[in-house]
Formats: sequence, structure tokens, C-alpha cells
Amino acid sequence: MKYTFDYLVFIGRFQPFHLAHLQTIKIALQQSQYVLLALGSAQNERNIKNPFLATERERMILSNFSEQDQKRIKFVHVIDVYNDEKWQKLVKSLVNDVVETNAKVGLIGHFKDDSSYYLKFFPEWEMVELDSLEGAISATPVREAYYRGEIQRDAFPQGTVEFLQKFQQTDIYKQLQHKFMTQDKTNLL
Repeated sequence: MKYTFDYLVFIGRFQPFHLAHLQTIKIALQQSQYVLLALGSAQNERNIKNPFLATERERMILSNFSEQDQKRIKFVHVIDVYNDEKWQKLVKSLVNDVVETNAKVGLIGHFKDDSSYYLKFFPEWEMVELDSLEGAISATPVREAYYRGEIQRDAFPQGTVEFLQKFQQTDIYKQLQHKFMTQDKTNLL
């Protein structure tokens, strides 16, 4: 099969991986040989906004794809640097470490709100701009529900549901849930 791109980069935190993320990757797999997920907030400390480590998110994401598609999904871990210029250079460097020289690289995403401004940081990558996906989901309310003990099954693919159920049994989840229930929620999620 002939693809438009060798790699399509999809940047996100995926905290947790939901149906709109799944739909975006499926679209990317139709257009590109490989999909390169740049997992944001990849530092090793957990918090209410970022409960899952990058390696856990990799497992969560891959659990929703066939073995054949899993081979076409690559990851880079992007730590938070809180400086747009440094972050842009970091993402480019991590992507360049994965892709072959002269590979055709694109960027896939959706300008959903002001938080999507970073998509403009990569003019050298052709943009595959998605319209608002059907049933578009914000991770914040599903994380809030999760900390209340609910898993909104209509928001997640099956692999994510199973991951979230297992994670709920851990001490880490219980600690994060306690923190969520006892702290002021302003700006935490």
C-alpha cells in the first residue's frame, strides 16, 4: 500500500487514551506507514492531571490495536519543559531520532481550542488537520469521573477500560483518588 506519509506525528498526553484519540490514530494509519505518538508530560512523577507514566500509556494505547497495527505505532516521551521554544526543539529532536533521513513526516491533530496552539510550531511538517471528531471528548471530565470511581465506558475503547479497571486496584490510584477528593480542584485537572 502506498501511503502519503512515512510518519505522522500525533502529540498528546493521552491521560487517559479515549475514543477520539483512537479515531485519530486510525485515520493516521490510513495515511502513513507509521504513526509516531509524542507522549507529553512524560516525567516520572504522577499527579492528578497526569496519573499514568509514559510506559503505562504505551501499554494502554497499544492494547486497543491489532498486533499488525501495533508494529506501526512508535512512541517518543516528551517531558514538560515549560518553555515553548525548548519544547519545540525537544519534540523535533525526539522525532528526528526515530525517523529515517529523508522520511516524509507530517503532523496530525485538531485545533480544538487555545490549548492546541503548539500545532503551529512545526511548519516543516505537513499538517493533517482534523475536523472536530464525532463525539469529541475532553479528558478532564473523564479523569474527574475516574477519581470518583466511575469509568465512562462510552468514552473509551475496550483496552483502555480494562487498563483503567486494573489501575483502580492499585495503591497509586487510591493515593491519587484521595488527593483528588481532598484538594482544591482549581487548575489541577
